[in-house]
Amino acid sequence: MSDKWDKRFLELAQHIAGWSKDPSTKVGCVVVGEDREIRSTGFNGFPRGISDDLERLTDRQQKYPLICHAEENAIMHAARIGVSLKECRAYVTWPPCTRCARSLIQAGVVEVIYPDGCDVPDRWADDFDMSISMMTEAGVKIRTS
Repeated sequence: MSDKWDKRFLELAQHIAGWSKDPSTKVGCVVVGEDREIRSTGFNGFPRGISDDLERLTDRQQKYPLICHAEENAIMHAARIGVSLKECRAYVTWPPCTRCARSLIQAGVVEVIYPDGCDVPDRWADDFDMSISMMTEAGVKIRTS
């Protein structure tokens, strides 16, 4: 895929991240097929039907068990509508965590692209290192753009 398309899909992922109601972290994901067709999108948020009021979103003890990450939402949305993500690329606004890496691997995603110079909080650094290691071992290409 060309730099032009990488830029477009990463910008779209950033736009979709803005749909998240999470006041501290907004993440977006765009999953693209071989012909540059958008197969699914996702952003971090609570499951359908679960109230996402500010009290829950600002309390990490309440938020973390409830929130779906952007990659998970993109994968679950694709499953809900019967779209395969096998052989697809995932454009995300920052590196996937181990939880999302597992899901991306299992969904058949073959490449993950995220922006250069992501400012990852220290509390996530070890998890992201393990995630990169997992995806590499599973044969998923990872790159920045």
